[in-house]
Amino acid sequence: MTVAVNNYKTNIDLPSRLINGILAIKPLANFAKHQAREMMIKRAEEIGVAWRKESEELLSRNWDQEFNTVNNPNLVYPEYYLTSFHAYNEGNMSWKAATEVEVAAKAVHAKIWPEARSQGDAKLRHNYHEILKSSLPITPQDIVDIGCGVGMSTFALQDIYPDANVTGVDLSPYFLSVALYNSHKENRQIKWVHNAGENTGLSAASFDLVSSFLVFHELPQDASRKIIREARRLLRPNGYLAIMDMNPKSEIFAQLPPYVLTLLKSTEPYLDQYFTFDIDQAFLDAGFEKPTISQNSPRHRTIIAKVRE
Repeated sequence: MTVAVNNYKTNIDLPSRLINGILAIKPLANFAKHQAREMMIKRAEEIGVAWRKESEELLSRNWDQEFNTVNNPNLVYPEYYLTSFHAYNEGNMSWKAATEVEVAAKAVHAKIWPEARSQGDAKLRHNYHEILKSSLPITPQDIVDIGCGVGMSTFALQDIYPDANVTGVDLSPYFLSVALYNSHKENRQIKWVHNAGENTGLSAASFDLVSSFLVFHELPQDASRKIIREARRLLRPNGYLAIMDMNPKSEIFAQLPPYVLTLLKSTEPYLDQYFTFDIDQAFLDAGFEKPTISQNSPRHRTIIAKVRE
């Protein structure tokens, strides 16, 4: 049996509701999260990514300097963020999660293209940037990366727009600490901001491009709408919002066996909300032109929209 994820718009189908019922039972949810994590670590090792070794090396250092530099002590975290993500009970609010982001990305994206293996993540980002460059008639001078994590997406944006001023925004001070460490190591000039994507605290009309890479599937719909509205506030006239994320209409997700979908949903608490989110309408409601949607992998899409005049 497969689960027809992409055949519903506002209603969750029966198999998905059954999985939600299973995951509502804490011991079963914990078992699913454990299995999902073990599967990712095994996949990483199979493709030559030293998950445990790389994470342990990062965990062994003292992060006090970076943490104290990026941490916003006055930040009030939105409730949706203080939950379990990606098989971490503390979600993104832990050093373990922060030190495993890069190896996890390589493992998760290793099977998008069978021949890519450990380069699958790099290919996914490359495809996004190719669409970005071909779609934008401007060369952005000021870019903000919302949900920047440990800076992988931020560094990649700086690589394709080397003359731009780049800012990364994230809710996790742990992720931002790793981002700051990596930017110092690579001698990169990037501004890191510890704040929510829906309320960045950045000046209005101060950016040409707002980018968000693999963030929206981790959000409830209300937060998604607020971030899109915040992007509109941040953008100058003729500015653009670009989002790269899972494609709910992909046949890959439509054909997931229930067991695999259970593992996926155990690590992604807002997946149902993402798959039923009318993102086109959210763009229009926030003051953007109708977005263009391009497929950049068998299971991902890039959504780009210009500020409506």
